[in-house]
Amino acid sequence: MSKIVNGKMIYKSDPQTAKQLSELPYKAPYKHRRQRVPDSADKPSPGKEWISWLVLPMALICYEIIFRRATGEQILCVQMLAAAAASLIIGTVLFCFCSLFRRPGINRAIKAVLLLVTALPFMVQYYVFRAFKTFYDVRTILAGTNDVIGKGFLEDALDTVLNRTGLIYLGLFLLPFLLYVILIRRADPAAQFRGRTILRTVCILVFSAACAAAIVLYVPGMQDHLYRFYSYANAVNSYGLLPGMCLDIAEGGTSGMVSFDEVDPPDARASQEAVVDKDVPVVYQPNVLDIDFAELAETSPEPYSSIDAYVAMQIPTMQNEYTGLFEGKNLIMITAEAFTAEVIDAERTPTLYRLATKGINFTDFMQSATAGTIGGEFQVIFGMPSVRGGASFEYLLNDYNCQTMGWQLNERGYYGIAFHNNDYTFYNRNKTHNVLGYSEGFYGYGNGLEEFLTDTFPKSDLEMMEGTVDWYIDHQPFNVYYMTFSGHNSYNFRYNDMSWKNREYVEDLPYSEIVRAYLAANMELEHAMTYLVGRLEEAGIADDTVIVLCADHFPYGLDYEATIGNMPRLSELYGYDVDNYMDRDHNRLIIWSGCLEDGDPIIVDSPTSSLDILPTLLNLFGLDYDSRLFVGRDVFSDADPLVFDLFYNWKTDFGRYLSSTGTFEPYDEDAVIPEGYVDRMKTVVKNRIKYCEAVVDNDYFRHVMENYDPGSEGLLH
Repeated sequence: MSKIVNGKMIYKSDPQTAKQLSELPYKAPYKHRRQRVPDSADKPSPGKEWISWLVLPMALICYEIIFRRATGEQILCVQMLAAAAASLIIGTVLFCFCSLFRRPGINRAIKAVLLLVTALPFMVQYYVFRAFKTFYDVRTILAGTNDVIGKGFLEDALDTVLNRTGLIYLGLFLLPFLLYVILIRRADPAAQFRGRTILRTVCILVFSAACAAAIVLYVPGMQDHLYRFYSYANAVNSYGLLPGMCLDIAEGGTSGMVSFDEVDPPDARASQEAVVDKDVPVVYQPNVLDIDFAELAETSPEPYSSIDAYVAMQIPTMQNEYTGLFEGKNLIMITAEAFTAEVIDAERTPTLYRLATKGINFTDFMQSATAGTIGGEFQVIFGMPSVRGGASFEYLLNDYNCQTMGWQLNERGYYGIAFHNNDYTFYNRNKTHNVLGYSEGFYGYGNGLEEFLTDTFPKSDLEMMEGTVDWYIDHQPFNVYYMTFSGHNSYNFRYNDMSWKNREYVEDLPYSEIVRAYLAANMELEHAMTYLVGRLEEAGIADDTVIVLCADHFPYGLDYEATIGNMPRLSELYGYDVDNYMDRDHNRLIIWSGCLEDGDPIIVDSPTSSLDILPTLLNLFGLDYDSRLFVGRDVFSDADPLVFDLFYNWKTDFGRYLSSTGTFEPYDEDAVIPEGYVDRMKTVVKNRIKYCEAVVDNDYFRHVMENYDPGSEGLLH
């Protein structure tokens, strides 16, 4: 036997050699030896270390700058400084994930993936903003992604991306990733964490956090958008997109905690009873249920006790001369796609003009747009802002939705049914709209309406009316809900079938082509309403039927490239420059019944919004409800008007407050504004939004009705 030692053959049979062999230290062959790498080779130069760290934070800052520019926000401002500080924090944390492995190649690959992944939210939100002129929270985007891809809207989505501006911003958002992969990657040492790197990382995090804290604490308005007056859009504008998304996720995780700010009570009302005629006194009672919310707050667990205490502090509205005006009548509620006041014209749309002026005439109405069509529908049906974005309906799938007109009228034996002339599963309406109280369910294209709807884009409102009126007209009293579709963008005479169909009605109008195409598309709604009213009159039930029509949102499809302050087509339609959300969201509400036409028009000229529709209808139909549970008001009651949106803008009969500028604009410069009025109203709006979040998150109405017994003293113990 033999063995190779140091390159020589040694024979173990030789005793002397064997002894020498046993005394020799073992030295493995060269190919099995691990070579020692000098310490200096493990340490990249200081310059390369900084390159390695800077890549992600600088990329995030770059994304934020591009995003602010793309959405019309200022770049040289304190909000950009806040976004930069937050980007340093997030980028440094992500850098730590790129330094976990010993092999630099793996760390570089992780960094490249993170550069691409962090660019995606900016790209998605930019294209969402281009299409809908607002920022969608994470829930809304996730809820709508499958619908956009699979239900007829993919072409619109591609049009938003595949054009000159869309492709330019796509390239800009991908630029950091491409630069790293092509140029920077080879110079990046991507070394594993070592003591000095950890210390530097901690110092940078502390410095960035200190800068962010200083901005939040000492810059006016920044702290309000983080805590007191938080909304997703405000957070994105103030702190940047990624921090805004983080705040949105964190906000969704605190749904079990409910608190309200203290607010000074308004001037006490002279009496809790109203007298309208001195000769024949009529005493009106408050619209309340027999529930002692103060007592309920003492016996309920959190968070219900906090909500009960808040409701107990609200002043109920009074019944009035219009209470029960529509009692027992049929109801047809319509949420009209992208409808606005300027669609109505005495010559071009005589039916819409008739309904708007010979019923209840709302001259100062607003429908806020925060979550597209589904958000607008939510506000019309539930009388609450869509506090959970496009997913607000989803939150109420298993809730007790007893406050909707569907539930209220169904309890009184009404025949209830809902329709939509697009895909019946879009936004999961096949689930959400079947829990709104309509006894006969919800129908759309794909589960019943495809029999008489032509497969166009968008589909015809007139064809929907022609195919559905016979479903319910002989089932009185009936309660019907429509979500229309003909007014949907894009607005042009090549690809929009409704614009092309009705082009003859707008050929001579003094507008640009896209505005004329928008008005042409909405002519289909005019034809649908003409058919509907005609059928009601033919059946002799127009006087016994109420039509309510409200938009889901303003026509955001008019301006693809626009931002607030730069909406040329919308401004052209409106006749004034649109430079804030409240001017953008002005609209028109229709509440009409044939029984109103012989009398003088009922004019409501106080500020009104879609949040006021439900309590107003409950009062008009003489239904039992508790006005303290609503953030809107019965417009005929003695309650002070208050219109607000989720950006914390608000309007009263004194003036309006714009949260973006932090200024209150009185309607009359000579008017005497009560001391502390603006601060008080800001707190009222904040509490109402918090209340709506608590209702949606905690199935609050179920809690209320479980403790209400109309046949006993009110509380069930």
